[in-house]
Amino acid sequence: MPKLPETKPAAEAAAAPEPVVVETAKPVVAAPELGKKELVEQAVERSGIKKRDAKPVIEAVLALLGEAVAEGRELNLKPLGKLRVTRSQERSNGKVFVCKLRQPDAAAAAARKPGQENAEEGEETSSDPLAETAADR
Repeated sequence: MPKLPETKPAAEAAAAPEPVVVETAKPVVAAPELGKKELVEQAVERSGIKKRDAKPVIEAVLALLGEAVAEGRELNLKPLGKLRVTRSQERSNGKVFVCKLRQPDAAAAAARKPGQENAEEGEETSSDPLAETAADR
């Protein structure tokens, strides 16, 4: 009589598969970090104003935004979007904020009239996204 292959007991056959280690997903960064120097250069290029005029304004706006976030205020700055601080934690080298930023859909933004990004109904605004310089007035 031929020898039959050995079978494993039912408990071993029903054993769970090998566990798999799952890693946390890393955020996908599409472009390099935007620093203040590059921000100033791009604003100068886009607006046509002089760097010496743009730099103090941009630094003041960044300071105001930083203070608002530190106070836990919600920001609604179109076309950037709506930013809300969800959590904050004190660390030895500063404070860490976890924020949610909601940007409008590109199609919805294109449907809006130019110059109406931050305007209330019936209020007119300039079609230029940057403020006028003193020389333009």
